[in-house]
Amino acid sequence: MATSERYRVSARRDSLLGEEPGAYATARFTRISPMKARRVVDLVRGLPVDEARDLLRFAPQSASETVLKVLESAVANAETTEGLDGLLVVSKAMVDEGPTMKRWRPRAQGRATRINKRTSHITLVVQPADVVRSSRTSNRKGA
Repeated sequence: MATSERYRVSARRDSLLGEEPGAYATARFTRISPMKARRVVDLVRGLPVDEARDLLRFAPQSASETVLKVLESAVANAETTEGLDGLLVVSKAMVDEGPTMKRWRPRAQGRATRINKRTSHITLVVQPADVVRSSRTSNRKGA
């Protein structure tokens, strides 16, 4: 289904993709700190989906498992809801900070220190390779 055939377009999709073809997936309230998740997400940004899958399968970071699940979901969304086949590329990948759970740990002499258990929202956008290439070349200065 093309974007122009949609009856409703969510504000989230509009902000991520606009009128361009593509799909996205989000994992919200994931119990991993955003800094650790960003290390993994930075590895796959701009890669073709097949290379990103292979890289995430063998990455030693614990966040790679969650990012792989989000990538698989984005690809499934592209195939089912958008009808996109062929070579897909991870065009955008971002990690936003979620709510922080505050916990207390007892310390010496009756004191306590706070432990922050951070959460993150992971978003991946996949688009056809030809759309990503054409948008990058048109955004260059002097082109």
